[in-house]
Amino acid sequence: MMMLILGGALISFVRPAEVYRVLPIDVERSKQIGKMAQPCAASVLEWVPETLYNSAITAVVASYSKHRKELRCLTENIQFDVYYKLYTQGRLCQLGLEFCELDIFAKVLTVSDKRHLLHHCFQALMDHGVKVATVLAEAYSAYAQIRYSHRVQLDKAIQLGFSLGGFLTEAGWYPQAEKATEACLALCSQSEDIKYLRKSLECCIRLVYVRNANCKYQSSEETYRRALRTADKLMARNSVVNLAAVHGEMCALLYARSQYDEAHKHCVQALESLHSGMPIKSSIDILRQSSKACVAKRRFKKAEILITHAVQLAREYFGVRHPKYSDALLDYGFYLLNVDSICQSVTVYQQALDIRLSVFGGRNIHVAVAHEDLAYASYVHQYSSGKFDDAKMHAERAIEIITHILPEDHLLLASSKRVKALILEEIAIDSQDKVCEAKLLQEAQDLHLSSLSLAKKAFGEFNVQTAKHYGNLGRLYQSMHRYKEAELMHIKAIEIKERLLGEEDYEVALSVGHLASLYNYDMMRYTEAESLYLRSIEIGKKLFGPGYSGLEYDYRGLIRLYSSLNHYDKVFEFQEILSNWMTLREINRNPDDILEYITNSRAEESVEEVLKKFFKLE
Repeated sequence: MMMLILGGALISFVRPAEVYRVLPIDVERSKQIGKMAQPCAASVLEWVPETLYNSAITAVVASYSKHRKELRCLTENIQFDVYYKLYTQGRLCQLGLEFCELDIFAKVLTVSDKRHLLHHCFQALMDHGVKVATVLAEAYSAYAQIRYSHRVQLDKAIQLGFSLGGFLTEAGWYPQAEKATEACLALCSQSEDIKYLRKSLECCIRLVYVRNANCKYQSSEETYRRALRTADKLMARNSVVNLAAVHGEMCALLYARSQYDEAHKHCVQALESLHSGMPIKSSIDILRQSSKACVAKRRFKKAEILITHAVQLAREYFGVRHPKYSDALLDYGFYLLNVDSICQSVTVYQQALDIRLSVFGGRNIHVAVAHEDLAYASYVHQYSSGKFDDAKMHAERAIEIITHILPEDHLLLASSKRVKALILEEIAIDSQDKVCEAKLLQEAQDLHLSSLSLAKKAFGEFNVQTAKHYGNLGRLYQSMHRYKEAELMHIKAIEIKERLLGEEDYEVALSVGHLASLYNYDMMRYTEAESLYLRSIEIGKKLFGPGYSGLEYDYRGLIRLYSSLNHYDKVFEFQEILSNWMTLREINRNPDDILEYITNSRAEESVEEVLKKFFKLE
C-alpha cells in the first residue's frame, strides 16, 4: 500500500482488484455466502469491496482542478490512471490541457503496458478538435532546437524524439510524426561519434517509413540515400549496421511506386541481412513488406512463407488486439486476395479492421486504410452477386476519414476513390432507374478522373497505378456506351503494363480481358476479341492454375462470341470447359475457418529456418 497526501487529505493507494469474483458453483459455498451472492448456471458472484486505489483515483479526478499541480509529483502510472479517468468521464478539454504539455506527455509515453488506452485518449482528443499531435510535434521541435544550442541533456532529448515520433507514427499522424523525427535527426547529426551515428541511422530508417506511409516518396528516397551514407560511415568503423531495415524500407518505397523488380531485389537484400537477433518489430515489418514484393512478382509460395511467419510472430509477441497484429493481417489478406482466396481475404481483412477500430476508433488513418482494403475485397467477393452495400459503406467510410484528416489532393485518396467508383459502376449497371444510373455513372467518372489525376501527379504517365486508372476508365466508358474512348483507355493501360511488367503479368491479363469484353459485347470485333480472350486465359491459368476465378468471365465471353458467329462446336467445347471449371472451383472451395487456422498456427521455426526455406524455392 502507498500513502499519498494531496491537498491535506490522506489517500491510500493499493493495486486494482475486481469488485466481483466469479467462483465455481458449490452448494455448500453458496450456503456460506448466503445473501451475499446468487448462484448462476455454473458459477456464483462473490462481492468484494471497491479498491481503495480506484476510489482514490475517482476522488482525485473529482477535485482535479484543485490538485492539478500536485498530480505532477505522482508516478507515471498513477498520473496515467488519473488522465484515463478524465477521458472516461468525457472531460476532454481538461485532458487536452494536460496532454498538450510536452513534459507531461513524455511521462505518459513511458507507461508502455497501457499503450492501447493511450491511443483511446489521444484519438478522442483529435476527434474532439484538440490538435494535440501538432502541438506536441511543434513543442518537441522547439525543445530540440534549445537542446541543440545548449548541447545539454542530448541523450534525453533524442530518446524523447524516438518515443514521441514512434507514438505518432504508430497512431497514424504522419505529418506530425515526420516533424518530430526530423527534429530528432537534427539532434543525432550533431556528432560523428559511433553512438550518434547509430542513432542517426535509426532516425533515418524511421523517417523513410513515415514518409512512405504519407506518400512523400521523393523526400523518402532522399532520406534513404542519407541512411546509406550513414551506414557506410558506421561500416568503415567496423560497427554493426541494421542493413535489413534499410533495404526493407527501400523495398517499401519502390513497391509503393510500382517498381516491382527493384522492390523485389531490395526485399531479397533485406532478407539476406535478417536474423533472429534483430528487434521483433523490425523482423515482422521486413517479412511483411518482402511478402508483398513477392506477391507483386507472382512468387506466391515465397510470399506465403514470409507472411505466415510474420502473422505468427505478431500474434505471439504482441497479442491478438495489437496494431502490429492488424498490420500483419492486412498483408495476409492481401496475399489471400491475390492467390484467389477471396472469401478468406474478406474474413482476414474484417478481423484487421476490428482490431484497428478497437485500438484507435474514430477518424484515424489506420482505420481508413483497413476500411479501404475490406471495401475492395468485398467488392471482388460479391462481384457476381451484385450485393455491394457492405463494400460501398467501407469505401465511403475510408474516403470520409481521409478527407477529414489529410488534404483533398493527398495521394491516399486515389485508391479509395477508385474502389468507390468501381462499386458505383456496378450498382449503376444493375439499376432499373435510368436517371439513377446516369447519376451514379457520372459520379464514378468524377472519382476515376480524380484518382487518375492524383496518380499522374505522383507517378507520371508510365506507372502501373496510372495504368490501372486508365483501365478503370475504360470499363466505365464501356458502361456509358462511349466505346471509342473505352478502347483508347484499355489500349493505354495494356501498353503501359506491358512495358513495365512484361507481356505475361496478371495486370496485363486483366486489361486484355477487359478489351476483349468491349470488342465482343459492344463493338462486334469478334476476331480480335477471341485472340484477346485466349491470351487472358493462358496468362491466368499459368499464374493461378485451372481453377482461377477470373477464368469464368473469359469462358463466358468466348461462349457468347462463338454463339454470335454460329460456331456451335466451339460453344459446346467452352460450355464443357466452363462446367469443368465450376466443378474444380467447388472442389477447391476455400474453407471458412481461416481465423481458426491462423490463431492455432504457431511460429515453430526460427527466422533463420524460415529464410532457409524461402531461399531454397526457385
